[in-house]
Amino acid sequence: MEITSARFKKVASQKLADPKVQAALANAKGRFVVARARAIKDLDNFEEIRQAAADVRDHCLANLDQYLEEWERKATAAGTIVHWVESAAEMTRVVLEIARSNEVRKVIKSKSMLGEETGMNEYLERGGIDVRETDLGEYIIQQANEHPSHIIAPATHKSKDDIADLFAQKHQRPRLDDITKLTHEAREILRPHFLDADMGITGANFLVAETGSTMIVTNEGNGRMTTTMPRVHVAISSIEKCIPTLEDVSLIMRLLARSATGQSISNYISMTTGPRRQGDSDGPEQFHVIIVDIGRTRVLGSDLRPALRCIRCGACMNHCPVYQNIGGHAYGWVYPGPIGSVLTPAYVGLEKALDLPNAATMCNQCGVACPVKIPLPDLMRKLREKQTQLKLSPASQRAGMGAWAWLASRPFLYGLATKVAVRLGKLAGGKESMLHRLPFAGREWTRGRDLPAPRGRTFREIYAARKKN
Repeated sequence: MEITSARFKKVASQKLADPKVQAALANAKGRFVVARARAIKDLDNFEEIRQAAADVRDHCLANLDQYLEEWERKATAAGTIVHWVESAAEMTRVVLEIARSNEVRKVIKSKSMLGEETGMNEYLERGGIDVRETDLGEYIIQQANEHPSHIIAPATHKSKDDIADLFAQKHQRPRLDDITKLTHEAREILRPHFLDADMGITGANFLVAETGSTMIVTNEGNGRMTTTMPRVHVAISSIEKCIPTLEDVSLIMRLLARSATGQSISNYISMTTGPRRQGDSDGPEQFHVIIVDIGRTRVLGSDLRPALRCIRCGACMNHCPVYQNIGGHAYGWVYPGPIGSVLTPAYVGLEKALDLPNAATMCNQCGVACPVKIPLPDLMRKLREKQTQLKLSPASQRAGMGAWAWLASRPFLYGLATKVAVRLGKLAGGKESMLHRLPFAGREWTRGRDLPAPRGRTFREIYAARKKN
């Protein structure tokens, strides 16, 4: 997938001015945020479960080599063919080799962010393979020739009318405007592809070291059909998805669906442990699992390691005021929202995503909502520090922060400067007590809003006066 994060500001401005996108995002915000709030009320010990899940993820990351080796032993014993690859190019090449060696003509695919990250669909299509997305949201995006704008709801930026127009055009059928009928139409179109596909490709929410299994969590039956109907099944997973035991999985599953869609549990939890055995009524003849690095070990050894706890629920973006107003496409790569503002610079290079660590208000709504307690504002702050250290941020910004740091480290001068500033601010506010335009970097704050003028006294002065009283 092409990385367009360098265009963040331009695309964000376009999305803010697009009424269709704004309406779709407003609708999504209401559904996700309210549903999650209701769902977590079912858990009396929600914070304890969050902490336990974070501890499990940290423990696994600290011992990742051991758990991956344990998973490989168990998976191989069950008949799984395991491939270890380092790069996106290597992964897509292995998938194409598996397809060609099995004379695959058509692939059906369940939703996979790693597939988006590696550009797998496009690579297979260039190799002459027919690839069909079967998750409804991903199917819509594929028909529109777009990329997902959300981790769990790929088409959240589209309205019902957008999808109705798209289906009428692509399916060459009369236009429908009822959601149930549109869903049924997609099912009718996809059903033949399930029946004649030669290979199914899925991601993996988790790799379970205890059993050598891969696991996917879905709300549609497409995932289970993709894993059982074709004669070849390929699962792709990055290394950090490993979980020690089934008990650990059950712990995290108490959080995943609630944080993602506000459900107490997802409709389908599918475990795959090897290919079809004698006596099985369904399942693939071959089961391949491709374990991918693509920058994960680099992050594992850095101070951004907590980001690898992520279980891909999307809660951080659902609650982020920036994402809620611009959507996912502005972030310019696979992972949007606060987690994308950390993972994209970490995986593709900070120089290719300079705006993303700054695409946040630092309100910590993302950190509070994250079910595995990833300290996202802290991680974005670390990336901002790195920008300054590498001199990737604008020289004027570095000079301004340097001047502020110099002043802030001298309490007397800082107090004097703030006294002058608040009094000048009060004068500038006039009778309205509003600042319509600030100088320097403050121009961005007042470009689309007014700022209340200071009252003419600093906090220290007000506090000192109250103490005397």
